[in-house]
Amino acid sequence: MSASKRRYSASDVALAQFERAVAHMDLDPDLVAYLREPRRELIVHFPVYLDNGHMRMFTGYRVHHSTVRGPTKGGIRYHPDVNLDEVRALAMWMTWKNALMNLPYGGAKGGVAVDPRQLSRNELRRLTRRFASEISLLISPEGDIPAPDVGTNPQVMAWIMDTYSVARGYATPAVVTGKPLSIGGSEGRTEATGIGVTITAMAMMNKFGMKPENTRVAVQGFGNVGSVAARKMWEEGCKVVAVSDVNGGIYNENGLNISNLLEHVARTGTVVDYPDADPISNRETLTAPCDVLIPAALEGQIDDTVAPDIQARIIAEGANGPCTLEGEQILLERGVEFVPDILCNAGGVLVSYFEWVQSLQSFFWSEDEILARLRRLMIEAFEQVWDASRQQEIDMRTAAYTIAIQRVVDAIEARGIYP
Repeated sequence: MSASKRRYSASDVALAQFERAVAHMDLDPDLVAYLREPRRELIVHFPVYLDNGHMRMFTGYRVHHSTVRGPTKGGIRYHPDVNLDEVRALAMWMTWKNALMNLPYGGAKGGVAVDPRQLSRNELRRLTRRFASEISLLISPEGDIPAPDVGTNPQVMAWIMDTYSVARGYATPAVVTGKPLSIGGSEGRTEATGIGVTITAMAMMNKFGMKPENTRVAVQGFGNVGSVAARKMWEEGCKVVAVSDVNGGIYNENGLNISNLLEHVARTGTVVDYPDADPISNRETLTAPCDVLIPAALEGQIDDTVAPDIQARIIAEGANGPCTLEGEQILLERGVEFVPDILCNAGGVLVSYFEWVQSLQSFFWSEDEILARLRRLMIEAFEQVWDASRQQEIDMRTAAYTIAIQRVVDAIEARGIYP
């Protein structure tokens, strides 16, 4: 573990990014202090019976960072390393992401400290339903709407929706997004985050005159976000030279056939041992010769030990918080351009918003309509951040934060402080 990872938690990073942005803004110090703190935090400890008949205790979290712009919105992740500090940081990032995309939401996040791969389907169902019942005092279509995140999927959302609906006595599809289509999910939701990463990465490439056919791409993380981003970048004509997942990575300087790779992953469950590539480590994926790097795994992957060796000109953050403070500073000093996470991976929450609206109205749009709306709003947000960055002579992340924070401040000032 690097020194940067030991010194800084996810919350430290989120707060440091916030402080860097407000330093460029003329804000009331009292409002700055208000925005530093989450609105509420819930920790639950709950039992689940395993298939072997033994009971095991689990710990889960749900954090609301801000509620001033509307109901809170944010995913639920299942991962062994989930903890309150991480969830608190992710909730703050969701506040800024939702505000940057000008959605009528505050920010939330939740999770359970568990490795879902170690549970059977029945164990996962029992855990999800019990966790849903534990956080049901916070979630609702009008108050807090969860969505999938790392380690969760549409099936998990379906179980949460059903648990909440049974307690209410009627179907309440708007309580979650990322649901299966059969119970009110939205067309385009599964691929939305990866598509948004591609849209913004291509927009940044266009600013520097980078042609797809001459652009090499590396993708760390080949889950829902990374695999979609890799495929879309490949379909746009880019040469995807390196990808990795939790088991390892692969590299081909001439470019990978992503369609064939996806078939390999469907058969084997991993990118490892793909025949038309050389094996590499996760670190080597980040430092591979490329022009665009898409970190699409967990936070804190690019630290001060990795950043000096990164060769990419553009980093499009598919993951939340993939850079440590030191890692980002090294890259900024080298002139690397970022498409920051609260912009780059906002496609998921955009289509989640579309799904929520559709669930509330019981009226649905086609996939073409969804993707057209997604592209328009992603490009509009990118151009706003780009213009702010160049006009104020600040980096893209700081520019994105200043826009988002100002929108939250405007809402606070309009509503006032109760009582």
